[in-house]
Amino acid sequence: MKKIINTPHAPAPIGPYNQAVLTGNTLYTSGQIAFDPTTNELVLDTIASETKQVMENLKAVLQAADMTFENVIKSSIFISDMNNFGQINDVYGTYFNSETAPARETVEVANLPKFVNVEISMIAVK
Repeated sequence: MKKIINTPHAPAPIGPYNQAVLTGNTLYTSGQIAFDPTTNELVLDTIASETKQVMENLKAVLQAADMTFENVIKSSIFISDMNNFGQINDVYGTYFNSETAPARETVEVANLPKFVNVEISMIAVK
Protein backbone atom coordinates (compact mmCIF):
# COMPACT_ATOMS: atom_id res chain seq x y z
CA MET A 1 0.00 0.00 0.00
CA LYS A 2 1.22 3.51 -0.71
CA LYS A 3 1.10 6.51 1.57
CA ILE A 4 1.13 10.00 0.08
CA ILE A 5 3.62 12.39 1.68
CA ASN A 6 2.90 16.12 1.51
CA THR A 7 4.23 18.94 3.66
CA PRO A 8 3.63 22.70 3.65
CA HIS A 9 7.40 23.09 4.19
CA ALA A 10 8.10 22.17 0.56
CA PRO A 11 6.49 23.57 -2.60
CA ALA A 12 3.02 22.32 -3.40
CA PRO A 13 2.81 20.18 -6.52
CA ILE A 14 2.06 22.10 -9.72
CA GLY A 15 0.53 19.13 -11.51
CA PRO A 16 -1.09 15.74 -10.96
CA TYR A 17 1.56 14.35 -8.59
CA ASN A 18 2.54 14.43 -4.91
CA GLN A 19 5.72 15.51 -3.19
CA ALA A 20 6.53 11.89 -2.36
CA VAL A 21 5.08 8.41 -2.08
CA LEU A 22 6.00 5.99 0.69
CA THR A 23 5.51 2.31 -0.05
CA GLY A 24 6.66 -0.08 2.63
CA ASN A 25 9.91 1.39 3.90
CA THR A 26 10.82 3.07 0.60
CA LEU A 27 10.19 6.74 -0.16
CA TYR A 28 10.14 8.04 -3.73
CA THR A 29 10.33 11.83 -3.94
CA SER A 30 9.15 13.84 -6.88
CA GLY A 31 11.73 16.06 -8.48
CA GLN A 32 12.17 19.31 -6.60
CA ILE A 33 13.04 22.63 -8.13
CA ALA A 34 13.96 25.86 -6.35
CA PHE A 35 10.52 27.12 -5.34
CA ASP A 36 10.64 28.79 -1.94
CA PRO A 37 7.55 27.35 -0.20
CA THR A 38 7.12 30.49 1.92
CA THR A 39 6.91 32.86 -1.06
CA ASN A 40 6.06 30.52 -3.98
CA GLU A 41 8.84 32.30 -5.88
CA LEU A 42 11.75 30.65 -7.62
CA VAL A 43 15.20 31.15 -6.07
CA LEU A 44 17.41 31.74 -9.09
CA ASP A 45 19.94 34.29 -7.79
CA THR A 46 22.91 31.94 -8.26
CA ILE A 47 23.27 28.27 -9.10
CA ALA A 48 24.44 27.72 -5.50
CA SER A 49 21.36 29.38 -3.96
CA GLU A 50 19.11 27.55 -6.41
CA THR A 51 20.65 24.19 -5.51
CA LYS A 52 20.43 24.99 -1.79
CA GLN A 53 16.70 25.69 -2.12
CA VAL A 54 16.19 22.40 -3.98
CA MET A 55 18.01 20.51 -1.22
CA GLU A 56 16.05 22.30 1.51
CA ASN A 57 12.82 21.32 -0.25
CA LEU A 58 13.98 17.70 -0.36
CA LYS A 59 14.97 17.90 3.30
CA ALA A 60 11.43 19.01 4.18
CA VAL A 61 9.90 16.14 2.20
CA LEU A 62 12.23 13.63 3.84
CA GLN A 63 11.38 15.01 7.29
CA ALA A 64 7.66 14.70 6.53
CA ALA A 65 8.31 10.97 6.05
CA ASP A 66 10.40 10.80 9.26
CA MET A 67 13.64 10.44 7.29
CA THR A 68 16.86 12.38 6.73
CA PHE A 69 19.49 12.51 4.02
CA GLU A 70 21.10 9.50 5.74
CA ASN A 71 18.14 7.44 4.49
CA VAL A 72 18.71 8.40 0.85
CA ILE A 73 20.00 5.53 -1.28
CA LYS A 74 19.70 7.11 -4.76
CA SER A 75 19.62 10.63 -6.16
CA SER A 76 18.89 11.78 -9.69
CA ILE A 77 20.12 15.23 -10.66
CA PHE A 78 18.98 16.93 -13.83
CA ILE A 79 20.81 20.08 -14.88
CA SER A 80 20.41 22.42 -17.82
CA ASP A 81 24.15 23.14 -18.20
CA MET A 82 26.92 20.70 -17.31
CA ASN A 83 29.19 23.72 -16.73
CA ASN A 84 27.25 24.20 -13.45
CA PHE A 85 28.07 20.67 -12.26
CA GLY A 86 30.88 21.72 -9.90
CA GLN A 87 28.83 24.35 -8.08
CA ILE A 88 25.80 22.07 -7.83
CA ASN A 89 27.99 19.22 -6.57
CA ASP A 90 29.57 21.48 -3.94
CA VAL A 91 26.19 22.43 -2.45
CA TYR A 92 24.75 18.92 -2.80
CA GLY A 93 27.78 17.48 -1.01
CA THR A 94 27.17 19.56 2.12
CA TYR A 95 24.00 17.54 2.78
CA PHE A 96 25.72 14.13 2.83
CA ASN A 97 28.51 12.32 4.64
CA SER A 98 30.84 11.30 1.81
CA GLU A 99 31.34 7.84 3.35
CA THR A 100 27.58 7.07 3.28
CA ALA A 101 26.48 9.21 0.33
CA PRO A 102 23.87 7.64 -1.97
CA ALA A 103 24.28 6.35 -5.49
CA ARG A 104 23.64 9.10 -8.03
CA GLU A 105 23.46 10.11 -11.63
CA THR A 106 23.69 13.62 -13.04
CA VAL A 107 22.24 14.27 -16.47
CA GLU A 108 22.26 17.38 -18.61
CA VAL A 109 18.85 18.02 -20.17
CA ALA A 110 17.55 20.52 -22.73
CA ASN A 111 14.96 22.10 -20.42
CA LEU A 112 13.50 21.71 -16.95
CA PRO A 113 10.15 22.85 -15.51
CA LYS A 114 9.89 26.64 -15.31
CA PHE A 115 13.25 26.70 -17.17
CA VAL A 116 15.18 26.27 -13.91
CA ASN A 117 18.79 25.11 -13.85
CA VAL A 118 18.55 22.08 -11.55
CA GLU A 119 15.99 19.47 -10.45
CA ILE A 120 16.70 16.65 -8.01
CA SER A 121 14.70 13.59 -6.98
CA MET A 122 15.59 10.93 -4.42
CA ILE A 123 14.79 7.43 -3.21
CA ALA A 124 15.14 6.81 0.53
CA VAL A 125 14.70 3.74 2.73
CA LYS A 126 13.98 3.51 6.47
